Amino acid sequence: MVIKDLGPAVVRVWDDMRPITKNMLARAMSTGQSNQNPAQKFSYDAHADWEVSRLLTALDEQSRSAGIRKDSEKLGEITELAETCVRVLESQSGSAEVFIQLAERALKKHDYNKLDKLSDRLFERFSAAEIAEVVRQTDMPQIRAIAYETLSMLPVPTLVPLLDDPLYSEIGASALEQKAYEYESEEAREVLEQYDRGFVNEPTGE
Repeated sequence: MVIKDLGPAVVRVWDDMRPITKNMLARAMSTGQSNQNPAQKFSYDAHADWEVSRLLTALDEQSRSAGIRKDSEKLGEITELAETCVRVLESQSGSAEVFIQLAERALKKHDYNKLDKLSDRLFERFSAAEIAEVVRQTDMPQIRAIAYETLSMLPVPTLVPLLDDPLYSEIGASALEQKAYEYESEEAREVLEQYDRGFVNEPTGE
């Protein structure tokens, strides 16, 4: 694969990437669909997260261009690199923005199996605040529903700090309400009653 053949937007993003991120993606491409962690021998940080996400955006945009759609070889190379970016982000990212990006891609492709796997990772890896940030940032009701459902499965003590954050207090209260009435959590009901009275004691756990 020759990056310069994938379009100027992709080239610009690639040229701005750090060598360590490029090497990580090269390794991920070489492992293909294997079970190896594509970033296991590399330092993955917030900047790498941003770089790979930005490259994925450029690749997706380029794949929609008329010229690329007519060139099956280049389209295949763009698709391969894009899927490599997706695998890296799925395995490493804990960012609300990246989750939304990947979930939107899955919805556009009607790939509901992928969406289910993303939902599992949201529960396994993301903090309550990052999940609440997904709710806050997305305009898509399907993604917001996934995030709320994930919040409602978290332990009540994990949700309580959201009530003290002006950005997330309503989201936290909604998640606790769902937990209280759909999952019949008495602990969640007690916290909601305290919240309505203007104070919340730290729960001791169910």
